[in-house]
Amino acid sequence: MSIVVLNESEVEFTAIRAQGAGGQNVNKVSNAVHLRFDIGASSLPDDIKEKLLAMRDQRISSDGVVVIKAQSHRSLERNREDGLVRLRELIALAAFVQKSRRPTKPSRSAQRKRIESKIKRGQVKLQRGRVSE
Repeated sequence: MSIVVLNESEVEFTAIRAQGAGGQNVNKVSNAVHLRFDIGASSLPDDIKEKLLAMRDQRISSDGVVVIKAQSHRSLERNREDGLVRLRELIALAAFVQKSRRPTKPSRSAQRKRIESKIKRGQVKLQRGRVSE
């Protein structure tokens, strides 16, 4: 897996008011962040761009813009960092390449042990029948 570097100058931040409980602070301070990242105009490698655009994620719009709303912290800076972390996680998910599976056969001893355990289990079950005199 290669390390993908996110250029923060390609990310657009907009400060907005947070929703939900929080008292007067929520009503007067814009501490939530809308993070917008245009996948097509970014400097990411082309294969990662394609994977990001192919993902079925609700944060990716139909025109290829990732929109993340971060509002879990009280401060604007921590929400900004939280949004960047979530964007990096999304990009890392797209950059992950699954290792290809090499088909293998079970060894002879493993096959023999499997058959022996099945026979033993069958014998245990045979003992559960009706008792005849």
